[in-house]
Amino acid sequence: MIERIFPDPAVLSASALEHELLVPPPERGRAGTPWVSFNFISSIDGAASVEGRSGQLGNAWDQRVFSLLRQSADVIVVGAQTIRSEGYGGELLSKTAQKWREENWLSAHPPLAIVSGTLNLDTDLEVFQNTPVRPLILTLESAPKERREALSEVAEVITVGTDSMDVPLVISELAARGFTQIHSEGGPTLLGTFAAAGKVDELCLTISPMLVGGSAGRIASGPAVEHVSVAAGMTLTRIMKADSMLFLRYVRPTVG
Repeated sequence: MIERIFPDPAVLSASALEHELLVPPPERGRAGTPWVSFNFISSIDGAASVEGRSGQLGNAWDQRVFSLLRQSADVIVVGAQTIRSEGYGGELLSKTAQKWREENWLSAHPPLAIVSGTLNLDTDLEVFQNTPVRPLILTLESAPKERREALSEVAEVITVGTDSMDVPLVISELAARGFTQIHSEGGPTLLGTFAAAGKVDELCLTISPMLVGGSAGRIASGPAVEHVSVAAGMTLTRIMKADSMLFLRYVRPTVG
């Protein structure tokens, strides 16, 4: 059973949960601009992974919410390390989800956009060899030419910066291809980079009731946010609960 605690407490049926997560929230209508959302999980003591993988923090409810959040995305943005550690490839959505997308004027399969500054990716990875739609790779001018040429055989390679990632350019390059609902599933460096640029519109955060300890990192890493008030200003818009797991949704407040 999954409950909505805030706003409007209620026990959600399967169809009500789908409606909750698939109907576009009103915040996405901001001046027709691209919308950037992130989905992460963390233990109650702040760990973003167990033995290098975030999946071990979740359960069946987390997987259901995870799948619904990616279902309406135009594109799924993922860091190269997440691709290597979590394993991506094949059809990312169920047949039911694919049918829902087609009924809602979306392509059956949202493409993956993989962020890699060094292009340290094996062309034999399943994400390239077993995928229903050709992936994109977002990289830098400084990436090795030979790696760019090799990966161009299995993906569309797009330059989004010289020596560091230009986040507004990432968003504009994706939007130019019709991808305005931009959904990211990690990793921490990607979230940290977008946060530092002030370009996180939405964060869906699952709190797993686990104490992990050890040296596992946080959900965000990398450059510090220059203006802490901006980072602290996200608004909590939803709390859901399943057993002892919490599902939180935060939205960046409208400026001006």
